[in-house]
Amino acid sequence: MDTTMIVVTALSFGLSFLFALGGIGAAIALVPVLHWYGLPLATARPTGLFVNTLSMAGASYSNIKNKRLDFRMGIPLILSTSLLAPLGAWSTLFVPRSIVLIVFICFLIFSSSMMIFFKGSAYANQYRDDRPVLLPSLIGAVAGYLSGLLGVGGGGLISPLMILLGFNPKKVAAITAFVVPFSSLIGFISYSIIGIANWHLLIPAALAAWIGGYAGTHFMNSKMKPNTVKKLLGFLLLLLAIKMMFMV
Repeated sequence: MDTTMIVVTALSFGLSFLFALGGIGAAIALVPVLHWYGLPLATARPTGLFVNTLSMAGASYSNIKNKRLDFRMGIPLILSTSLLAPLGAWSTLFVPRSIVLIVFICFLIFSSSMMIFFKGSAYANQYRDDRPVLLPSLIGAVAGYLSGLLGVGGGGLISPLMILLGFNPKKVAAITAFVVPFSSLIGFISYSIIGIANWHLLIPAALAAWIGGYAGTHFMNSKMKPNTVKKLLGFLLLLLAIKMMFMV
């Protein structure tokens, strides 16, 4: 096993564990990190999305096994993200990447600040338990498009918006972990057609990501409180925004 494979595998495990705590796929951090390490962006994107697919599949397995997943709320998100992800990947041929990254950075900074500092009175004592279709579908559509455009899975958009709408962060993490593998897999296929998929790196990275995602989800649900998950998610998103600034 060469040095590059060891580094990619270790990063896949560590970032998948960390981001599974908030139900977010690791590609949103793994892609820029791999690119900084020296991998071409055309290779880093499909690698990150494939890692997302496996790590979040491991997280979803844990959630389904322990009956933490709300399928009725997850299905509209899956459908909308899956429909828009290929369009986002196709748009990379025409939309300036720097413009999309700037908009995403601004949104991540706003969302992270809201989750860390904002206290909403409407859901101060009780999280929502209804299952709307329209709003999650719209959120999923935007997340799916950005997933394809940036090669990041979309979890970093779905989680903060659903939490800001008043849903339990643990419930949101389980739903996001269920949705992200679908958008990531479709994005991976799209980027494999456009770019280059390095299977020599993909297989060990994906296996490490599955273990990391499963372990992170189990740790989050057994050791952490919803409000803690919310704040951790906010700090993670702020870190992502800072990382993305170096990609503009």
